[in-house]
Amino acid sequence: MAEFKAFTEHIEVNATTVLSFIYSMKRGQDKRLALLEKHGIKPEEGGWYPQQKWLDAFEELSQTVGDMNLLLIGMAIIENANFPPFNSLKEGLEVIDVAYHMNHRDQNGQPLFNPETGQKTEGIGCYDLQYYNEEEQTAIMYCRNPYPSKFDQGIITALCRRVRPDSIKTIDVRPDLDKERRPKGGDSCTFIINW
Repeated sequence: MAEFKAFTEHIEVNATTVLSFIYSMKRGQDKRLALLEKHGIKPEEGGWYPQQKWLDAFEELSQTVGDMNLLLIGMAIIENANFPPFNSLKEGLEVIDVAYHMNHRDQNGQPLFNPETGQKTEGIGCYDLQYYNEEEQTAIMYCRNPYPSKFDQGIITALCRRVRPDSIKTIDVRPDLDKERRPKGGDSCTFIINW
């Protein structure tokens, strides 16, 4: 699967997540709302929307104004989407996948993560923390999903900034150019995180 193509047509995403598309920055909110509406999404509290329609809006935004907006939308996810609690950088990186599944549901209206049982339903891809070493100040995150690579980079960057200790001045999140990448037709992207 490449960017912007849902793994299955029956997946929906919740309104709180979709709102990050609008609220990622103050300038242009009306235009981004109009773009969502053009693709059949009129965000309302408690609403759920076809993932493919949201991906179509992402694709048009990418083509018309560029990938930097996708990064900013990803960064807004941490403020808008539902996330389980986390207290450290490692915990935060580990729960991105849980949050991803919490904010999507199947054709029967069932969220893809049940917090009561810890049960996760597969079928939409993943965010997998493959490596974490505090001493080396390095982590590796594997992202296999239909969202744009810059969006994933934004989510990871914002999460890292939120929980970085005061002793850490900068966090660098960059694609691993030696691995397959969705912008080049791959099924996944891998990010190297250094602090």
